[in-house]
Amino acid sequence: MNIDFGKGDGLVPVIVQESTTLQVLMLGYMNEEALTKTQREGKVTFYSRSKQRLWTKGETSGNFLVVDNIQADCDCDTILIKATPSGPVCHTGRISCFGEVSTQGFLYKLEQIIEDRIDNNVAGSYTNQLFRKGINKVAQKVGEEAVEIVIEAKDYNDTLFRNEAADLLYHLLVLLKAKGTKLREIEEVLIQRNH
Repeated sequence: MNIDFGKGDGLVPVIVQESTTLQVLMLGYMNEEALTKTQREGKVTFYSRSKQRLWTKGETSGNFLVVDNIQADCDCDTILIKATPSGPVCHTGRISCFGEVSTQGFLYKLEQIIEDRIDNNVAGSYTNQLFRKGINKVAQKVGEEAVEIVIEAKDYNDTLFRNEAADLLYHLLVLLKAKGTKLREIEEVLIQRNH
């Protein structure tokens, strides 16, 4: 990656997104040294214009931004970092400097939660208990939820309909895990169908 630090007097803007949901978390600036340190250590480090020094996000709060991916824009004068936050990103205590948690992309976060509860055999977790009953029981639950959403679709209670839709999506994610399939693979099929 060959970043053009010359355009901004040695600094380039850096947009940080949450890796799973793609929510924009913050904007900062990097010089060449900050980028090198970020790449080397795997934690986002900026150049603080107010402190006039390198500043690793989370160095005082412990709320680091763990780097998952770094890429440049088409002009090589802006950086996009996809990261996993280890706590609130904004100094106000919110997850993002641009507002509260976005609901868009939450299915990917839910997929991670489901995987964690199953992979770590979390005791008392409904998700883990259902998964341990086997593929037939998981598939049966998806079928039951599909029937329930059809029934609610014919009625006029939007709250019940939304709740049944949420139940169906949740159980479908458990079934995808049971089948060893990722949500992004289903999205890829839908994208291919759209061409």
